[in-house]
Parts: sequence; C-alpha cells; structure tokens
Amino acid sequence: MREVPPVEDLGEGLWSIPVPVPHNPIGFTYVYVLSAVGGPVLIDTGWNHDDSWSALVDGLARTGHRVDQVQGAVITHFHADHCGLTGRLREASDAWIAMHPRDIAVLEGQSGRSQEERVTSVITQMTRAGFPTDDIDTFRASPTVFQSPATPDLALQDGERIDMPGPDLRAVWTPGHTPGHLCLHLADREMLFTGDHVLPRITPHVGQFPLDSPEGDPLGDFLASQERAGRLPDAERLLCLPSHEERFTGLPERTRAITDHHEERLTRMAELLGHGPTTLWELTSGLEWRRPWEDMRVLARHMAASETAAHLRTLEERGMVKRNGSSELPRWATIT
Repeated sequence: MREVPPVEDLGEGLWSIPVPVPHNPIGFTYVYVLSAVGGPVLIDTGWNHDDSWSALVDGLARTGHRVDQVQGAVITHFHADHCGLTGRLREASDAWIAMHPRDIAVLEGQSGRSQEERVTSVITQMTRAGFPTDDIDTFRASPTVFQSPATPDLALQDGERIDMPGPDLRAVWTPGHTPGHLCLHLADREMLFTGDHVLPRITPHVGQFPLDSPEGDPLGDFLASQERAGRLPDAERLLCLPSHEERFTGLPERTRAITDHHEERLTRMAELLGHGPTTLWELTSGLEWRRPWEDMRVLARHMAASETAAHLRTLEERGMVKRNGSSELPRWATIT
C-alpha cells in the first residue's frame, strides 16, 4: 500500500485531498477541490468505502468547507476509484455530477445488467481468449465485478466550460483509458488536471472490452489523445495535476514517452505473432509485465489480456495483423 499524503493547499482556492482506496495497491486517488461562488466544485470523488468517505469529508473540512456545501463534481472518468462516491455526495449535498457522455453511456450499460450477467460475460471472454480452465474456475469461484456508481446528471462535451462562477475550467476529451476520459484545463492558472490520461511515472491501462471485440480502437484513440494533450497551448509550462503519484511539468516530453512505450509494445507483439497464429492468452502470458505472470492473480491476468487485446486491435487497424480461427477461439497472426 502506498503511503497516503496529507491534504494540501495549492493556493488560490485550490486543494488536493488524497482519498484512500483501501486494500488496493493504488493507495489513493487525488480529489481536487476548487473554491467557487455557491460552493466548492470537486474533480473526482474517490472510492466507495466508509474510510474513503471519511477522508473526503474530513479533507473538505480542512479546506474550510462542509460536504453539504459542495455544488458539483466533475468526474474525469467512470472508474470506481474516481466516481465511487458520487452517490453519497449527491445524497449529502444535492450536488450535480458531470461526466463525458461516452462514459455516462458505459455506466448506463453496466447498470442495465445484473451481476450474474456481467460475471457470465467475463467467463465467456476468458474462454474465447484461451485462458486455462484453472484460471476460469478461480474467477468463477470468486468473481470480481465492481458495483456501478450513481449515474451523472450532466453530460460534459469536449471544450465545454464547467458551469460555475469564477475559475475558467474546460473539458479536454482524451479517450483511450476510458471512452470518455476527460482532462480539465485551467488555462488562466496554466494547470491541467490529467486524471489517469497522463501520469508522471507509470503508463495508464488501456484495455479492449469485451476482450474479443472487433470494434473500436481504444489504444489508437489513446495515442491520438496523448498527441493532443502534448500540443495544448503552452503545454510545456502547464503544471499537471494527475489523479495518482505526484504533480509534474514537461507534458509534451511525458506524452512522447508514453507513446514510445506503446509503440515498442506494438512492435514486440508483431514480432511474436510472426511465429504463427496465437491466442490472446498465449500472447499475453508470453509478454513481460511489471510482475511475473505466474505471480499475477486472475483479475490482473484478465486486465493484462484486455491491454494486449487493445494492442491487437491497433495492429489490426494498421493492417499488420489479422485474426483467424473460430469465433470460439480466435487467433492472431501477422499479415505477410
């Protein structure tokens, strides 16, 4: 577990509140608080847990605000460590919740399916990916699907200004990590809230869901979004405030480094596929990861497979690989 830092006053009515994610190596998610006429506005809310809620409420008190004074929250993306507390926040303050429409659609789709349906879908995907029976049985015995948070009530489009008095905060649509991921540009203070799109040390997860879907190109979207972020006005001078790790500058250099990492990964996958048709599980288990494959839990292996699948979709879109085999067990190979 990462050590949770203290609440920090960033000046001119801006605060950071690290909200813990209990029992998770992420450690915490930064919730940013912007003071405004009519009450503070939050950027993200944090994980849905009693300890997380207490940290958010206590952190707001440190900023001089009560939770019932919060007028709204802008959510960078739908992942649970960013929007898990939206329901509790809305109940406590009647705050509006804003998110990009693409991520709102994801949450609406999840809320329309039962947990049993979602578990069955994951098992089917793992089977088609070629996961061994032991991994599938382990997941079936203790499935992990996250409860959908409250659905936002405001759709925030690319370039739109957040409707609050004072700070000129605008949405920058950066799809890839999720379909509707948003960065938030505070141009008059030369700041960019990067969410999970650009982190100073690690590369964000970009996955294909469902694993064997032939639709979309999340990694292609992500790489285009990296380029866009790196070309924002005065990008070199922007102070970047991410959701994890620490603040940083040098945005163009960092976006290039993230892009280079994925391009190297794409090249490595294409080389491996040159040896012959390969299932998603065979390719994923043969790649290098931060932790050895044999030490990874089933959920982590599933996430790794989704990342591999996203790279395969980009290689397909670039005309470098193709899938063959049956629909029940597709295989990929390079195009010669």
